[in-house]
Amino acid sequence: MENLFLWGFYVMTFYAFLPGMISRTFGFRVFKKGKVDKEIALTFDDGPDPVYTPQLLNLLARYNAKATFFVVGSHAEGQGELLRRMQEEGHTIGIHNYVHKSNWFMRPRTVRRHIEKTNDIIEQATGTRSIYYRPPWGIINVFDYSNLGYLRIILWSAMFGDWRKSVGAKRLQKRMMKKLRPGEVLLLHDCGNTLGADHDAPRNMMIALEAYMEAATKKGYTFVGIEEMMKLTDVKRSMHRSLFKRMIISLWLMWEHAFHILFRLKKVGSSDTPAFHYRVTTYNGDDLKFAEGGSIAKGDSVAELHFDNRMLSNITATSRSPLATGIRMLREVERALPQLADQLSADPDAKHIKAVYGVTMVHRGADRLGFEIFKLKEGLFAKSTRIYLKLLLKVLTNTKQYGKERKQKSRNEVISPRMLLMPVQKIVSYANEQSRIIKEEVERVTDSVDRAISGASEDNSTIASKTSAI
Repeated sequence: MENLFLWGFYVMTFYAFLPGMISRTFGFRVFKKGKVDKEIALTFDDGPDPVYTPQLLNLLARYNAKATFFVVGSHAEGQGELLRRMQEEGHTIGIHNYVHKSNWFMRPRTVRRHIEKTNDIIEQATGTRSIYYRPPWGIINVFDYSNLGYLRIILWSAMFGDWRKSVGAKRLQKRMMKKLRPGEVLLLHDCGNTLGADHDAPRNMMIALEAYMEAATKKGYTFVGIEEMMKLTDVKRSMHRSLFKRMIISLWLMWEHAFHILFRLKKVGSSDTPAFHYRVTTYNGDDLKFAEGGSIAKGDSVAELHFDNRMLSNITATSRSPLATGIRMLREVERALPQLADQLSADPDAKHIKAVYGVTMVHRGADRLGFEIFKLKEGLFAKSTRIYLKLLLKVLTNTKQYGKERKQKSRNEVISPRMLLMPVQKIVSYANEQSRIIKEEVERVTDSVDRAISGASEDNSTIASKTSAI
């Protein structure tokens, strides 16, 4: 009997207790608090209630507040109109099992069946399925991590015991005011028809909530659904770097500055953060032929491009994926190419260059700008370049944001370094194009000035004739 008890204890510990503790304490695979400036997330469990949920929706509408409702499937049955109203008024609907029963006491298959049945009810009423799930009491079992991978598990940062009527509106309000700050995910209840709850407890909750919302509005806070809170948090986190990363980046930028001085790199344009720098050097790669004619051979003179790493750092810090980084960098390059062309044409060291050359991990779309893309020849240079660029990407970016790209093959393709070459004839065309644009602009301004002067002359003649007539 004692052994049976111990085995039961071990099984329950690994099945339910440890996963729940890890998620609640460390936020593993769950969302429980936002990182934002002015937003608060209101979440309501156990509904919908035919009496209190409509009253709550009226209250939220008065403050233009959006909330998230984690509905119990058995309570939502027959409440299609109420679910549709939630959706139409901009609220988010989540799942709270079909009955209010802990996942600790259900098999994984049963948990999944509860979720699917509740989601069917939501879809039947609103036309869409939910991707947000809050397990009753926030308790999950070890299989929920894998079985519920298609759902976002939402916990909370603050709860107040509002399911008990004995707490009272005043005491509840006082507890809530202590959590009047951005990023909070508040757990409240719009229904008292579950085990351990008091039927009329939502009445006190709404009294306290109205006072809370009034105070929050005066402070300039807004109330958003959990989806918006998560999006804003992702953006905020993508812009945040740890102290260690900032130190690494600072040292790296200092090294880049020394590299520019040592190898006499020239800045393109006059901006403090140009798109790139260049130096005239000798090409040491394999002989290559360009698609539109011409070729380059080992020993030829080239203009070697180097992205400005301060610009690269700013872009990667605020981009949510390697693809977004690539798009923004290509835009910067496109704007800078005419400047580069003008600078090269005026640089006596660049008179005999055959091409513009560079190695980069962000190469998608470069062919549209006139670059030809080549794989690096396998060897020490290719391997060391690949390692350096991947380390660089890891230091510059928020690894969480890049972890969302689940297709490893696609991700590797995005950050795999390539050699870019642009024949000198193509870069010259950018200078010609820029000159044409400038010429057209000058002509347009000149015509405008001429018309203005001509108009003024005609006006003076008219005035003179009128004066003579007088």
